[in-house]
Amino acid sequence: MTDPLAEIVSLLRPRAGHGKIARGFGAWQVSRELTGEPFYCVVLDGSARLSVGSLPPIEIEAGDFVLVPALFDFQVDGLPEKGGLAADCPVLPGEVCHGDLKAPANARLLAGHFYFGSPDARLLVSLLPSLLHVRGAERLSTLVSLLTDEIRTARPARDMVLARLLDVILLEALRVVPSENAPTGILRGLADDRLAASLRRLHADPARDWTIESLAQEAALSRSAFFKRFRAAVGLPPMEYLLAWRMALAKDHLRNQMLGMQEIAERIGYGSASAFSTAFTRFVGVPPSRFLAGQEPALAS
Repeated sequence: MTDPLAEIVSLLRPRAGHGKIARGFGAWQVSRELTGEPFYCVVLDGSARLSVGSLPPIEIEAGDFVLVPALFDFQVDGLPEKGGLAADCPVLPGEVCHGDLKAPANARLLAGHFYFGSPDARLLVSLLPSLLHVRGAERLSTLVSLLTDEIRTARPARDMVLARLLDVILLEALRVVPSENAPTGILRGLADDRLAASLRRLHADPARDWTIESLAQEAALSRSAFFKRFRAAVGLPPMEYLLAWRMALAKDHLRNQMLGMQEIAERIGYGSASAFSTAFTRFVGVPPSRFLAGQEPALAS
């Protein structure tokens, strides 16, 4: 059975950036402006307050995991009133300190960012939650610790290990979100059994001549009920989602430079290379040949 979530993460092509461990003392504060990089944070000890963009601030505590698929600005504040770290909490190699070092330490965080190598990352990221806050997920904490350790070393096959760890971290973070709390996007769509059936069929056979009626039939819903339910859950009308997914696949095929235009057209549901080129140009803004000229051959992974 096709897994839409796994396909989206695979197409995003996550690449390692950097991570660090930070310890806060007293009434400390850190703020940064970024350019939309994916960001993660694990609270190793203590607690803090995290503000991301215009979203309401959240308190994060030991064991919490936060994932922001596209981060532009954030601020982290210490919470000295919540109490300090245990006196025997060891200083880890490479720790960065913030605040008044004479005051008690009250938080230790593992934070970092990575990159998406997909030429269609903005579209794919729009299908994911803007912020994920997971509490008590030990598997995620372990995975991110492994990632940070790998970033700081020069072991053989380092890049391959980092890529695989990032895939697993993204999938693990996304799938542990309770379905009833899933925000608008692919997670909420997959949390709905009816919509999940149509999403899986769409992803399994993107070249099929899909209509709203045929997708609604897969979901065992009427046309109007399916349309309203899909748009409310996923954030896009069904046929817009289908077009966006086809174009994401097309960009990936063009990037890999393994198929000709006619083969790509047939794989994503167009009867001819010219029909595909017209649709691609309308959606992307440049014809496939021009998009292809700006791509470097993908490296084998």
